[in-house]
Amino acid sequence: MAPVVTSVSAAQGAPAGGTSVIITGSGFTGATQVRFGANGTNFVIASDTLITAKTPAGTGTVQVTVTAPTGASNALTYTYVAASVPSLSSLGPASGPTSGGNTVTLNGTSLSGATSVMFGANPATILTDTGTQITVVAPAGPPSSVGVTVTTVAGTSNPLPYFYLAAPTVSDLSSHLGPATGGNTVTVFGSNLTLTSAVTFGGSPATNIHVISDNQLTVTAPAGLGTVVVTVTTPGGTSSAATGNPYYTFLAAPVLTSLTPSRGSHLGGEAVVLGGSNLTYTDAVTFGGVPASFAAISDAQVVATSPGGAPGTVNVVAHTPAGNSNALPYVYDPS
Repeated sequence: MAPVVTSVSAAQGAPAGGTSVIITGSGFTGATQVRFGANGTNFVIASDTLITAKTPAGTGTVQVTVTAPTGASNALTYTYVAASVPSLSSLGPASGPTSGGNTVTLNGTSLSGATSVMFGANPATILTDTGTQITVVAPAGPPSSVGVTVTTVAGTSNPLPYFYLAAPTVSDLSSHLGPATGGNTVTVFGSNLTLTSAVTFGGSPATNIHVISDNQLTVTAPAGLGTVVVTVTTPGGTSSAATGNPYYTFLAAPVLTSLTPSRGSHLGGEAVVLGGSNLTYTDAVTFGGVPASFAAISDAQVVATSPGGAPGTVNVVAHTPAGNSNALPYVYDPS
């Protein structure tokens, strides 16, 4: 009995040939020829009911037949369709880290059946592929701009630019100290900061990011506790603590509990011990608003020299990067 062909899949392909086709039916054992119109092609007999083949080049609609020693089969149609060269209209994101690994979406036309997506000279990994959209995993590349192209059996698309960005670095901060309640402005110094999308203080997001240059930006610090690492994120990646001084310390507000002595001559010059807590980073001491010279001895003690003042009672206040302390009264004696 002659072979019988019941289906041909795929039923159409490019004129250049090379499309994989599965022919199903019966009586295929010992088949000697598979023809697409007048053209024979290479084939593999998988079983008595299945043959795989690659289409030869051709045009229009042709008849697919299988010939065996028992005779020629019935014919089913296969159509050669002129494929359009792929065209890209957009891609996103249009930048990424030099290490690659990020997902990029390409939009355009005639994209199905992509055989490769190239980022410059480097092939990407194709994840999904339809006629209008392809998603890929970007390969690694040096810091530069490269052209992204899609290739199908019909040809290679127009290129679209993709930018490989070096990861940002944080080299220093101004300042490295601030209140635990946050809200203060911190300047971040480093490199590759232009496209900053996020800044974190120990994982907590900062707000009001203002990029001044590729080497400098300002942010409003969040609330926090202890010493943390400040990181910057761009399309090129996230900075690390490996270089520079990206450390920031959240400080509790200073507290005064005692003044010893709590009174002295209005002429000033008295050594006054300020007792309390959170005093290590004291940067100012005032008596009634008048600055006094001082030395921070410990977190619990500051020694200040009283400035001169009019006889009477004034408020003594200590200040740190976390803000002002509470006020304690100091009496200037008239003598």
